[in-house]
Amino acid sequence: MNPMRIIAAALATLAAVASAQTPLLSDDLEWGDTGEWASTHPTRCDDLPAFDRGLEPTRILHVDDGGNDTTGDGSSGSPFASIGRAAQEATPGTAIRVHAGTYPGGAYLADLRGTSIAPIWIGGAPGEARPVIDGGGEGLHLVRPAWVVVHDLEVRNATSNGINCDDGSDYANPLAAHHVAFRRLDIHDIGGTGNQDCLKLSGLNDFQVMLSTFARCGGGLSGSGVDHVGCHRGLLARNTFTEMSGNAIQAKGGSADLEIRWNRFTDAGQRSLNLGGSTGFQYFRPPLSTSEPNAEARNIRAISNLIEGSVAPIAYVGCVGCVVAHNTILDPDNWIIRILQETVSDGTYTFEACRDGVFANNLVSFNRSALSTYVNIGPNTAPETFTFTTNLWYAWDNPSLSQPTLPVTETGGISGLDPLLDADRRIGPSSPAAGAGTPTPWTTGDLDGVCYGAPPSLGAFEAR
Repeated sequence: MNPMRIIAAALATLAAVASAQTPLLSDDLEWGDTGEWASTHPTRCDDLPAFDRGLEPTRILHVDDGGNDTTGDGSSGSPFASIGRAAQEATPGTAIRVHAGTYPGGAYLADLRGTSIAPIWIGGAPGEARPVIDGGGEGLHLVRPAWVVVHDLEVRNATSNGINCDDGSDYANPLAAHHVAFRRLDIHDIGGTGNQDCLKLSGLNDFQVMLSTFARCGGGLSGSGVDHVGCHRGLLARNTFTEMSGNAIQAKGGSADLEIRWNRFTDAGQRSLNLGGSTGFQYFRPPLSTSEPNAEARNIRAISNLIEGSVAPIAYVGCVGCVVAHNTILDPDNWIIRILQETVSDGTYTFEACRDGVFANNLVSFNRSALSTYVNIGPNTAPETFTFTTNLWYAWDNPSLSQPTLPVTETGGISGLDPLLDADRRIGPSSPAAGAGTPTPWTTGDLDGVCYGAPPSLGAFEAR
């Protein structure tokens, strides 16, 4: 797919999203710039979708660490002791209120299914401290959920995954697991020995991960903040990822149409954003085709994020038509970008080469002496199909070495000019990044929720 077709497809996707009239969380503003600047500029461009907006529970079940799963009935005066017990009684419209306290991990919640007008909520009680799920193989495991909101929980010290949500291995059924929202979660210190994830999602469609923090999940070179295998139509927004091992966000196994927007990544592992990856053939969702070309990932979009550190902040890995735009990328440890292909065609299945990537309107400030190369290109890829447009490149230790070696000629790039970042990584009107961008289908609001100008500035923040 050529770049113009990618942009046309993106415009079609945006139109489809708008026509769906998804409710928004415009009043959920515990993020972004809330100071004097925001008070004098009320127009914001950072609304978040929420399928439960405006809906209220019709029934409440209470969980308390002093409750009883045998004699309790879920009332406020006789609460259950565990989320698992409350989930057995949950019906569409039920809110499971988990009161402040510490609960053992290991809850297995199968077939918890609300409806579009009556979801099921699982989370902390309003006005109370966030409840803690501590330990267990997995803190919480949801299997075949639908129309469920998981919110206001702290999950820690699980040995495998913090929260796991999957389709129960019903790989070919797009309705097995769908419409799940994860909000205001704090998941940290999970595993530590290898491929363990804060939040593991498999075969989940139409979902949101928002306003959450993820830290120290996995160990060595493995583990993710959020790991996707065969997930579709998802939004990950307003999250914070720190001290990750393998990566912060990974999307592979046939994942498609995911947007990673307005997040902050600090020292987020080997690859902060692993757009694609390597997946066993049996785990793809939908199952692999023997007649059409397959891909690890398609149409994954990383927009207006702040990425500091990591071995390689951006990795396109068997990813087709994936976009990285309006990000501020600071001080990578070894490479700025990787273009790789880890899953290749065999006698049964054909896989498209990593191709048609877009890298536009980004601000990249780096230590040239720390890099091996600017862009690492692996075999079996199609780097000549990539598009690089209006990015700023600045090697702060040696500005004369700012111009990267790219696989194709960049349009409108800026190199060697100090972007004049302030202590908060923002830019002012005198920055060479101010107003230097190209309008794209992905140019909406910046990391503070401020609308980008016309023309937009480069990086995660509009100039001001």
